Amino acid sequence: MPSTRTLVAVAVLIAAVLGFGAWALYGSSWFRVEQVSARGLDKLTEDEVLDAAAVPTGEPLAGVDRAAVAARVREELRRVESVEVVRDWPKGVRIDVVERTPRVVMERPGGGWTEVDRTGLRYATTDKRPRGVPRLVVEPDRGVGGGRFDRHRLRAEAVVVAGDLPPEVRRRTEVIRVRSFDSIRLELSGNRVVMWGSSEYGAAKARALRALLAADKKRAGVGYFDVSVPSAPAVSGS
Repeated sequence: MPSTRTLVAVAVLIAAVLGFGAWALYGSSWFRVEQVSARGLDKLTEDEVLDAAAVPTGEPLAGVDRAAVAARVREELRRVESVEVVRDWPKGVRIDVVERTPRVVMERPGGGWTEVDRTGLRYATTDKRPRGVPRLVVEPDRGVGGGRFDRHRLRAEAVVVAGDLPPEVRRRTEVIRVRSFDSIRLELSGNRVVMWGSSEYGAAKARALRALLAADKKRAGVGYFDVSVPSAPAVSGS
């Protein structure tokens, strides 16, 4: 069994190592923030992210509050969907960003477009309409109610539909027109119209529409597709 003197010596050594480690992390100049970078950017610039993050240089790297930095970025930049702050030893902080992408866009009264993400959030404006993103038109039935809350709900329903569309259909969808929760219509290129109905059973409706469009390549004059009841889809001439 180790003697008391040995145990004391070991305890002193452990305390010295821990003390040196704490000094190295917080008191020395070895592990201090000298560089902050951002990755995963598309529309945002690195300067915008770094300004929002406000990571103080010269501070101990171990003392960087990563949660607080991430919260500042999300709060200041609505384009940011998610953010992760990483200590990049020995002297860096890296901010990994995932930007929101538009599911639909809404035309602004004064010109330009508002981008709407997969949650229905209107998060940014742009002068140029993004390629391949449908335009959303919300026209509530007066009998259903046209208050702001209803418009928000209808916008959210349309976003769900946009996410369920097969990629080849989404690229051809020019307008998603919403009148009520169960009256959502797609206006495709080539003067084709799709009655989608509600946002329910999106996967089944997508399969039905894909089959109808594939069959339509062999026929002419079809301009209206109804997949509101996906088990009984219908077509008619334009």
